Amino acid sequence: MKSKIGIYAATLVAAGLVFAPIANAQAPSPGAPPATTPSPSAAPIPDKKLDAVAAAAKKVVAVSDEYEKKIAQAPEGEKQRLTSEAKQATTKAVSDEGLSIDEYATIMRTAQNDPSVRDRLIRRLK
Repeated sequence: MKSKIGIYAATLVAAGLVFAPIANAQAPSPGAPPATTPSPSAAPIPDKKLDAVAAAAKKVVAVSDEYEKKIAQAPEGEKQRLTSEAKQATTKAVSDEGLSIDEYATIMRTAQNDPSVRDRLIRRLK
């Protein structure tokens, strides 16, 4: 059985892997100021949103696990189709929790950079 921290780590890794192409597509243009870590004055993330992110993250991990196996075993010609199918299933997992992909990715990035948000999210993932 995975430890609770292991589940959290897997969730963040899966979320990062699934949404990395989306985040990279939205990367600032060269010469733009770098993104900063949220400041303490940033608007707090409501508990309801963190509940939704935690629920979505669990689904994202399940989708990632399922499709990782399918893609690894698939013939080369099927891998692209399965990758597209996995992205659609992931998007549905997030939207089923009432979140947009951008909102989910933003809150996950915030959790990675802000210890208080990360702790609140970890409690929900347990």
